[in-house]
Amino acid sequence: MSGGGRHRRLLDRLSLRAKVATIVAALAVIAGGIVIPTALSAQADIVPQRQTIKGSDGKDYWVENHVVPGAVEESTAQAQGVGKRPEYLVVWAGDENAADTAVPQVKKLPGSLAKPLDTVRNAAPGPDFLAVIDATKGSPGYGKVVNTATVGPLVENEPHHMQYEWHKGNTVFAGGLFSAVTYMFDVSKLPNVGLKGISLPTQTKCGSVPDAYWTNKDGSAYGTYMGGPVAPGPCRYTGGEVRSGNGFAGSPGEVVKFDPNGKLINEAPAATTTPEDPKQCLDLPALSTPTCANPHGIQVREDLKTMVTSDYAEPRDIILDPVKAPSPNLRRTTLRTWDISDPDHPKVKSVKYMPTGPRSSAADPLHNENRAMMETTVTNQPGHKGAFTMSMQGGAIYYTPDITAKDPQWREVYDLTALVKKLDPKADQGAGLNGGWLQTSPDDTTLYHAVMGRQPGALGKDDKGTAGGVISLDISKLVGDGTATTCSVTTPAQETNPGPGCPSEKSVLPINGDEKAGGPHWGALDNLALGQDGFYHQTTQPDRLSTANYFVARTGLDGDHRVCMEDIGKGGKMTLDTAFKDENTGQPCVDFNRADWPHGPFGNAKPHSQLFVTADGDVK
Repeated sequence: MSGGGRHRRLLDRLSLRAKVATIVAALAVIAGGIVIPTALSAQADIVPQRQTIKGSDGKDYWVENHVVPGAVEESTAQAQGVGKRPEYLVVWAGDENAADTAVPQVKKLPGSLAKPLDTVRNAAPGPDFLAVIDATKGSPGYGKVVNTATVGPLVENEPHHMQYEWHKGNTVFAGGLFSAVTYMFDVSKLPNVGLKGISLPTQTKCGSVPDAYWTNKDGSAYGTYMGGPVAPGPCRYTGGEVRSGNGFAGSPGEVVKFDPNGKLINEAPAATTTPEDPKQCLDLPALSTPTCANPHGIQVREDLKTMVTSDYAEPRDIILDPVKAPSPNLRRTTLRTWDISDPDHPKVKSVKYMPTGPRSSAADPLHNENRAMMETTVTNQPGHKGAFTMSMQGGAIYYTPDITAKDPQWREVYDLTALVKKLDPKADQGAGLNGGWLQTSPDDTTLYHAVMGRQPGALGKDDKGTAGGVISLDISKLVGDGTATTCSVTTPAQETNPGPGCPSEKSVLPINGDEKAGGPHWGALDNLALGQDGFYHQTTQPDRLSTANYFVARTGLDGDHRVCMEDIGKGGKMTLDTAFKDENTGQPCVDFNRADWPHGPFGNAKPHSQLFVTADGDVK
């Protein structure tokens, strides 16, 4: 057989692997998992240190540290040399492999088809990991990956989100989108990482596809499980409620609660007992009680005894290597507020459908303003009760001034169309910019928003697409007006100028140059500031943030796999921190597309979310 024939057969085998990888990963916890042999480290002097715990199935699960020699000593030296204790950026990242790429793209993975063994090593599933990056300004190792804490034996977790910010003593909760697993990491002794616990699909039978987490003051956490029960049919939740679902990665999703060490406290249904709007809430296969309950974003106001979750999509078409969603109505338009008076047993209080906007049309419902409500963020100050939400494919921002109301009123208050030319001067249309991470500043004056941009052709054959970046909006007037606000985008003119009392532009920072839809999906504010005592403290005035340019490769919306740092200067102006450089390329931003890692030559990785963290002993 010719070399070309052998290569074609190799690609065929990789294509088949790609189609079954998700099912293998999802069922691995029941079937016994996939064993990853310990890899040779990229640097021979790295000594892997593995910690193993028992899962609820009696099997071993682990985290394995690959700390770069000298990293701890360098941190000590930098504390003496630049007067700073070390701060880290921890990034939850997945191994890129053939399951994430179309067959023609396999050749782009590190390695060459001229060297089949290299190609197989990098195209086959490798370990997912928590990357620990030196984020201490002034450090000689600023931007360097000082540890990769790999997890096993499961692969193809598709690492997704963690909590929105870290506080001293917090466990880091990190979800596997495809594996339906939540990992509980101990980061108290960074740069080393420990494993406190693991939640398997058999423990959260009424939900799947974990998305995001919110940590409470006592260290416990709520988590959104966007997908339906592990098995189709009726499922009984912790409080005795029963809802019927259409199976793994379907509907309805749920909210779970874990204790600080990762023990499951509660599964709570996100679906109501009454049918939701069947025109807007399509479920496949159809449910007798239609629902849009697929919670994605989650934020909490413990002082107001209220939680908010945003419904994004029935995720099955994401999990199963989609080509195109069969209906726009699988992308949700709903927002849920929850009563958490009993913190261990949250209950849905309201389900609200976000209104369409002035550019909505029946011809392209997938990009109506209210389509795919992905993220939500609450205000923080005691006198404020408002919250925001945003639509990914709709490219709009909504606001309600009072989440405690029995019937909260949500209005569109900003359209990303207003900033499309500043994100990408070559863009010709503003709809469907694929917004992502959304976060209010601790003092409630600023709203930060990551924007991936749109792929060419998304709005038709002549659509050039858009690049992405991160924006910040002044929300001080809107939030300060409380329930008296009249801000509402209802006319075409308000798409580019929403008017007095509405959010206004503070800063726009393009991130990915001319690359379309390669901008950031996720971000994190640095909520830690160095005090005069030499220790880190919580701050209400963050002076930087970090963004990650990756979504979910199997959706066709990937990103360029870079993690960047942005400074927040006078007046809130954001600039790229060019000192935060990749240790291999010397270019700004840490590039996760590389051949070698501390844990071995596994090639490109997919950085989905990040947190600013420091060792417990360095923060007060």
